[in-house]
Amino acid sequence: MVTSGALAIAPIADAEVVAVAALWQRCGLTRPWNDPTSDIAFARKGPNSAVLVGRDGNAIVASVMVGHDGHRGWVYYVAVDPDHRQKKYGRVVMDAAENWLRQRGIEKLMLLVRSDNTKVQAFYEQLGYDAQERVIYAKWLDGREPTP
Repeated sequence: MVTSGALAIAPIADAEVVAVAALWQRCGLTRPWNDPTSDIAFARKGPNSAVLVGRDGNAIVASVMVGHDGHRGWVYYVAVDPDHRQKKYGRVVMDAAENWLRQRGIEKLMLLVRSDNTKVQAFYEQLGYDAQERVIYAKWLDGREPTP
């Protein structure tokens, strides 16, 4: 476990899955086509990804899902409980994700932000991230129709 001020960061425990999924829902990060508990289980299957949880005392107030493909690191589900914002917890969990990747020799971190989410774009810009011009293609391998 790593502690930064009032926030202690550690990998998610089995008993915390439901609470973390609820945090993601409170933060508006979930989508109908992605079951958060399945995403957590999948991230925990192997050594190339993890879900890190930030605790303020006994309360889970922040999280980040981090992983890599052997070349680039990715983060998803960066969340800070709305009642605990403005405490720099977002920066703390992003630092934890960056360190997790550095420890595995990954030199570049990528992330996706929806184009209309300007508040979150500003957050990442404050952390030193740059927007890069890309076109993203996606395909559901189970035959589902495209999602927004």
